[in-house]
Amino acid sequence: MKTVDFKHARGPDKLRVYAIGDVHGRLDLLQAMHRRILAENEKSPPFDWVVIHLGDYVDRGPDSKGVLDLLVNLQKNTHRMLALAGNHDVGLLEFLETGDAYGLFARNGGRQTALSYGVSIEFNDPDSVAAGQKALVEAMPPSHIQFLRGLQRSIVFADFFFCHAGIRPGVDLDHQDPDDLIWIRWEFLENPRLHPKVIVHGHTPVSDVDKRPNRVNLDTGAYASGRLSAIAIDVDQKFFLEAVV
Repeated sequence: MKTVDFKHARGPDKLRVYAIGDVHGRLDLLQAMHRRILAENEKSPPFDWVVIHLGDYVDRGPDSKGVLDLLVNLQKNTHRMLALAGNHDVGLLEFLETGDAYGLFARNGGRQTALSYGVSIEFNDPDSVAAGQKALVEAMPPSHIQFLRGLQRSIVFADFFFCHAGIRPGVDLDHQDPDDLIWIRWEFLENPRLHPKVIVHGHTPVSDVDKRPNRVNLDTGAYASGRLSAIAIDVDQKFFLEAVV
């Protein structure tokens, strides 16, 4: 099996690829990162460019609604803004469908997401959960739900494979379990083997961008750290960007 390491990995010709880590309701940081990217393009104009958002747009931070508003509107107006699914994005959809008071959404920042839509939910109160689920379904614009349902689990550009959490080592990239792509952690993170592509991911917060021969972790815990990180891949050049507010 052919493998590649970060040092030798190349992006596509005539296309600069940006990837942004977990946002978690930090609209301010996402807007700042988009400005950084536009400034980088002005400073060093690419032939063409795209931005990949690696998922987890909602929960924990203060403005999940604003983040989804921004991404939905950007995708209406440009083909350059790509978005992948994170486990929290899928967890929101599951709560809307099931009202599970013990799922990911309920236990990991869903209250902040609901509040951004004007809905208050007390997850230790079954009546509040039931009423809150109904209210949130009514409060969320259909375009937001459609956006979340349409998110891809992965995308490939040249020598790089982009997903939210990582891959199952040893499994062909074309046959990865969709749940692994948004949930896997230590089986992937602790495996040093090279893969057919360099994996660019988020999902597991780190204090600084974690660049390794086989993978790059861009999740610098934006909702708590106030730092949103991204990578730029321009053929054989790779560099990192950070947005701080």
